[in-house]
Amino acid sequence: MKRSIALAVTLASGFVLSAAAQTLPVPAASAGPVKIAVIAFQVAVAQTNEGQRNFADLQKKYEPKETQLKNLNDEIETLKKQLQAQGDKLSDAERASRAKTIEDKDKQLQRSVEDTRNDFQTEMQELYNTLASKVYDVLASYAQQQGYTLVLDVAQQQNPVLYANESSNITKQIIDAYNVKSGVPAPPAPPAAAAPAASRPAAKPPVAH
Repeated sequence: MKRSIALAVTLASGFVLSAAAQTLPVPAASAGPVKIAVIAFQVAVAQTNEGQRNFADLQKKYEPKETQLKNLNDEIETLKKQLQAQGDKLSDAERASRAKTIEDKDKQLQRSVEDTRNDFQTEMQELYNTLASKVYDVLASYAQQQGYTLVLDVAQQQNPVLYANESSNITKQIIDAYNVKSGVPAPPAPPAAAAPAASRPAAKPPVAH
């Protein structure tokens, strides 16, 4: 049975790291009128230039391992098809030997996938925690400068915010402020999409054989 072994994790959902944001320090409340802002903190961290660069580098680091796992998976599928096609022509001993080989390789693949996934998530969490701490410093400074007495994280799963005016959302401002402070340039734009089919010359019909 084929299994998905892709290691790329979308930054929005791959941050199974909400605990990191919860451990950040909270400044003491000040007296006076309450001015509240909201932020999608994990999104802000992920969308900084530094965050996009670091997580892209991490995914690239694991590409060789992902290729290795895919090759092993393909090898197992090929062995299964061969056994299924040739099974009735093999002796009981040969059939059992091939089945044992497939079983051993399948167990090896499962262990490798699990180990790689755990290593990837550990490194991703370390990257996130380091960057989140720096983004929080920018957030705290920005909130103080703008006179905010409370900033709520709307990215938390147990989010108490039922409504917030868009003008109170400072996610983009924090991303921009951190990019300026870090000095990390924006990642290169993805290659332009191919021209629509309608704008291309019509393909010649295939020649019948």
